Amino acid sequence: MKKIKLLNPENFEQECTTVWSFARRGNWATHNSKYRGNWAPEVVRNLILRYSKENDYLLDPMIGGGTTAIECKLLNRNLLALDINPNAIELTNTALNFESEFNPKIRVQLNDARDLSMLKDQSIDFILNHPPYADIVKYSEKQIKEDLSNIHDLEKFCDEYEKVIKELYRVLKPNQYCAILIGDTRRNKMYQPLAFMVMQRFLQNGFTLKEDIIKHQHNCKATGFWVNKSKEANFLLIMHEHLFIFKK
Repeated sequence: MKKIKLLNPENFEQECTTVWSFARRGNWATHNSKYRGNWAPEVVRNLILRYSKENDYLLDPMIGGGTTAIECKLLNRNLLALDINPNAIELTNTALNFESEFNPKIRVQLNDARDLSMLKDQSIDFILNHPPYADIVKYSEKQIKEDLSNIHDLEKFCDEYEKVIKELYRVLKPNQYCAILIGDTRRNKMYQPLAFMVMQRFLQNGFTLKEDIIKHQHNCKATGFWVNKSKEANFLLIMHEHLFIFKK
């Protein structure tokens, strides 16, 4: 186990409005921004502190680079961390290799989020999910055909992601929360409200919307190129995401 000098963020304050902006990503513990599209640790820490308590059982069905797992280890939350991509599983296990004052149960497992049959009904206290935004970032190219990030058609993406939503609803305890960070996209220069399409699927499957938090995006890849493109083709760059908090 590695010994880490900075285990927790300096000058951290919980967010209390519906607009979140983190110009500098957290660099405490083993957090890093190398995994493209992973969410900022500040987002995850805020969610865990607000919607769960120590020793709760949490679920992140698409763990990616391991951000949620790191924060659960630091904040003493038990976690089931899943991903369809073996690379994500490897990265998460590596990220957890540090000494902490807590030793919660964190299980990291290869799995398709559309099937959570390893979990009983109403067994999870809080769910965090940062799904792909259709095929904006492809996490596995074509070698994992079931990967949702390989789906270009937005309606088809929502149809497949709805299978995940049904499972999230099943495993979550009543009156508990599910947090989803998702952004929008453009097709043929026209705005496609993917976040609201996904939100509608949650509402159709029994969830109610507690919060819609606007998260400001910083340091987006290829910004310089796209600034020129936006002027030439007359469209605005999308610089926000939606962080939905749903209640069962």
